Amino acid sequence: MPLRHATLHQLRIFSTVARLSSFARAAEALHLSPPTLSLQVKQLSETVGVPLFEQLGKKIFLTPAGRALADTCHDIEQRMERLTQDLAALHGVERGSLSIAILTTLKYTVPKLLAGFCKAHPGIEVSLFVGNRETLLQRLAANQDDLYIMGQAPKNMEVSSEHFSENRLVLVAPPAHPLAGKRKLAAKRLANEPFILREPGSGTRLTTERFFDALGITLKNRLELSSTEAIKQAVAGGLGLAVLSSTTVVSELALGELVQLDVQGFPLIRHWYVVCPKGKKLSAAATAFKACLM
Repeated sequence: MPLRHATLHQLRIFSTVARLSSFARAAEALHLSPPTLSLQVKQLSETVGVPLFEQLGKKIFLTPAGRALADTCHDIEQRMERLTQDLAALHGVERGSLSIAILTTLKYTVPKLLAGFCKAHPGIEVSLFVGNRETLLQRLAANQDDLYIMGQAPKNMEVSSEHFSENRLVLVAPPAHPLAGKRKLAAKRLANEPFILREPGSGTRLTTERFFDALGITLKNRLELSSTEAIKQAVAGGLGLAVLSSTTVVSELALGELVQLDVQGFPLIRHWYVVCPKGKKLSAAATAFKACLM
């Protein structure tokens, strides 16, 4: 059983599935697409040499091997947490400051991660700036913060960047839209639909336009808004369709205020990146938070 080939990433994914007893909920919690998560679990199972889960009806259960591995993952997580605390103490992470700038889209997820980090390191003073891409690039050029979290690293700047999570872009519409509930819609069905778009330069907008441009479709731009909340309200009010990060519309979809259209090619998969000026010497606190993200 060559477990030395198993990665910590695979073990973390497996542990999350085991804890939640659901591939779908684990994928959402880890910000991974279901196919990506399933592939990682499958590869881990092949490494172990025996099935880790069995499905009975619509529910999944751990096999005896899965339960043994889940116990081991719990031990590893505890040891890694102790190691993190030991290293933090050695490098002075328990004191100092941390300045982070994030895109407005990330205000739904990063503050939660930051809250956990602050709880683990109460001696660190943290500041968080939330803004659009243009503002973040200005702050990055001026080296105003320790870390910047965005959907795409700038190509015209000398920066270091690493991606740490998937950003799934979904197409949303008002509940009464004629295409709501339709299955596997061709993207060309949207050629005459009005769209609510982000401001020029937005990563979400660029990705959306590239997708439709490749199909020979020019989007009908009804409105340009720089606020995700404003876009959601405009869509709910029937002004048009929009492409938004799935993390920003969880509540609206659950409450039925918006619906997700089933369009071929969606969701569009992007990534979140943690960025800093190239050559910048990160503080112990910034290094620790970056490790937390990764």
